[in-house]
Amino acid sequence: MHMETDDPKQIVLQVGGSLKKLRKEKRLSLEELSELSGVSKLTLGNIERGETNPTLGLLWKISKSLSIPLMSLFSTESKSQISRAGQGLRITGEQKTWIMEPIFQNTSNEIEMCRAYLQPHSSYFPEPHHQYSTEIVTVMSGSITIHVNEEAHTLNQYDSISFNAEGKHSYVNHTDDEVVLHIILKYNL
Repeated sequence: MHMETDDPKQIVLQVGGSLKKLRKEKRLSLEELSELSGVSKLTLGNIERGETNPTLGLLWKISKSLSIPLMSLFSTESKSQISRAGQGLRITGEQKTWIMEPIFQNTSNEIEMCRAYLQPHSSYFPEPHHQYSTEIVTVMSGSITIHVNEEAHTLNQYDSISFNAEGKHSYVNHTDDEVVLHIILKYNL
């Protein structure tokens, strides 16, 4: 994962601080969180100290093991927020063909929203999400095929799909154009 913003080091420090705070709230040691998440104690310590830029896959594993929404790790405590496309935090997948822009997260940590961009002729295979989580995807521009378990669904502009996100799912862009998605994740934590 690669995080982009006006001050990337600040975001890495923010993620580390949020992780440490959330881990302590759950009364877990680094070793206990390592066992739960499958992420090494050394890596978790480096993330908490802001010494490493974690991958999106690692962040999914950590959030899942803490039973928190992914965006809780990017928490800012502002009362009102504006999210402008192309500005602020941008999280990219390992191949840099998938870009996520967190939009908002409700205060009860049950719902989070993001914009996602998938480059032409590319795919994204996310980590399975939290148990009982629901993903709702609306295509804002372009056309995409979303695979949920063994079913393929082709969606065009303004089409939406809702599915259980704890199972295997993927996004495939077979077109020559970037696809823009609006994604809502609903957690039943």
